[in-house]
Amino acid sequence: MNAHADHPVLVIIDPQKDFCHGGALPVPGGDEIVPAVNRLSAHHDHVIVTQDWHTPGHASFASTHGRQPYETIELAYGSQVLWPDHCVQGTDGAAFCDGLDLRNAELVLRKGFRPGIDSYSAFRENDRKTPTGLGGYLRERGFTRIVFCGLAFDFCVLWSALDARAEGFAAAVVEDGCRAIDLEGSADAARREMSAAGIELVRAGP
Repeated sequence: MNAHADHPVLVIIDPQKDFCHGGALPVPGGDEIVPAVNRLSAHHDHVIVTQDWHTPGHASFASTHGRQPYETIELAYGSQVLWPDHCVQGTDGAAFCDGLDLRNAELVLRKGFRPGIDSYSAFRENDRKTPTGLGGYLRERGFTRIVFCGLAFDFCVLWSALDARAEGFAAAVVEDGCRAIDLEGSADAARREMSAAGIELVRAGP
């Protein structure tokens, strides 16, 4: 019998200082997710947190290529948006957001630590081949449903939720527990992709 069939696991995506106000790659309103995430965390028996964890000179950094942030280039594994240097291993910007209550987190999964590959999804690196191990962890523990929140809605949350569905999990995204970067309409595009993939869009409420 599946012990967790009726108990979804909450996966909080990259709730880190560099994605909040004053950070190296601030998501508009990123700080605002903290109260909603804390409420969600308090109401879930099982919580996992992902943490962007880049090496200095990472391939996803514009500075590594002498380019401007938000340009797109082709790397060995395909197109890559170039970002400001962010969430560098061991820096304050890579730490979790102030006020976030993660006492009940059962797993912290670091991603993006391979110097040559970016990692949006909690399940798979951006080469779409290299697994993080999260899928196996969830299956071994008997989870079938995942609830996502975090940063950013239209990149790491989107890719994680899509990969969850591809891995056979039921998935929901709590919109008021996320904020979007919204590059050229990417937030609306993310909603359409999620709906098409059977991902439920829900709200935590006050």
